[in-house]
Amino acid sequence: MSNIFQPLFDSPTHVEEGNEQVNRYLTQVAMNRVNDALLAYELAYEWLLEQRFSENNFKSYRSEVTIFLLWAFEVEQCSVAEITRRVLMRYVRFCVAPPEALVGYHNVPQFIVCKTTKERMPNPAWRPFRGPRIDGVQAPYQITERALKTKLAILSSFFNFLIEADYTEINPAMVLLKNGRFKAAYGIVDQSPPDEIKAFSELQWSYIVETAEQLAAEEPELHERTLFLIALMYSCYLRISEVSARPGFAPVMGLFRRDNHTGVWGFFIPASKGGKSRTVALSNSMLAALKRYRRFLGLTALPTRNDDTPLFVRHRASGRGRDAGLKNANLGIRHLRDEISALFNRTADRLTHDGLYEDAQEVRNMTPHAIRHTGISHDINLNQRPLAHVQADAGHDSIDTTSHYLHTTQVERHESAAGKPIDRLEALR
Repeated sequence: MSNIFQPLFDSPTHVEEGNEQVNRYLTQVAMNRVNDALLAYELAYEWLLEQRFSENNFKSYRSEVTIFLLWAFEVEQCSVAEITRRVLMRYVRFCVAPPEALVGYHNVPQFIVCKTTKERMPNPAWRPFRGPRIDGVQAPYQITERALKTKLAILSSFFNFLIEADYTEINPAMVLLKNGRFKAAYGIVDQSPPDEIKAFSELQWSYIVETAEQLAAEEPELHERTLFLIALMYSCYLRISEVSARPGFAPVMGLFRRDNHTGVWGFFIPASKGGKSRTVALSNSMLAALKRYRRFLGLTALPTRNDDTPLFVRHRASGRGRDAGLKNANLGIRHLRDEISALFNRTADRLTHDGLYEDAQEVRNMTPHAIRHTGISHDINLNQRPLAHVQADAGHDSIDTTSHYLHTTQVERHESAAGKPIDRLEALR
């Protein structure tokens, strides 16, 4: 079993570079055992990126989520979205008594540099569990009460992120942490953080849009695409996986469709979370953004259903790699994520220049998924769209999920409360 338990995430310095060997492994898992393994990995990657500014936190979170994903993919062979309290109990038992082949007694790096190719690769000597040595002699592996407590607390944080990302609707780790008999058996204290929907404030989002517009004006060849990308993700509440190329899906212009009966335009998502499809209604401003982007690309104002022009392509043909010479190679999740992160950093620099230091730090730490949350939150709380309409466009299974966005951020609550009078009639006089 040790040969299939390989590291999945590199160190903070190298994690954003990606790894071809890990990608091949995940593709095989998705093809043969767990259909949404790639999506689960991408979400775990985004979650880990939030910890990259604290090396100790990153290492702790990386170790726990790596073991958990490998167990789900290789032992349980199920989607992370399918893990319930009962299933997670099997993971706890697995961690309490792991197979001997998965226990190591030396501290080794998770990734090493191959001597022949000079490329970074998962270390075959790595083992997910660390056994003790007593007077230099290997001793049987035992998990401490504190270590188990930490595992569940970290998993609870991960599941909160997955709920926020609309990947799942339950947090089985939190359920275990709250279970009286389980806590009594293992001495667990619930230290999981409260749920929080991470969305940009109205001010922060305005700065992001302004930054994208400035970049598009200064370097249109590079940033017209950036401006259209964030407009689409915000207006249509899209996950980054819904606008990027992945196995079995290449987003094209033909996904923008006009209903023959009503004349209304929408963006069709053929397969998303849980294999569901949906059509998102386009606003007038989004339709204008589409026309602008297509004019820049030298296309007609609006697409037809058979328009197979990729939504987001490489800026220029590369001279190396498998996409060499392919001017229209569709971009994947990692490339689009990097483009959005660069925009966030440029926006944070502008906020810092204007003295908005806390806003700058928040923007710098956000992930691309915050754009989807912002679109939903702003439509409900600022644009006053009906919850049922937002639910349909967001692809939420339940109106209860959509209702979570009624809980706005502390900044937005303060802004809306700042002008409230004690005596409304007195204020009107």
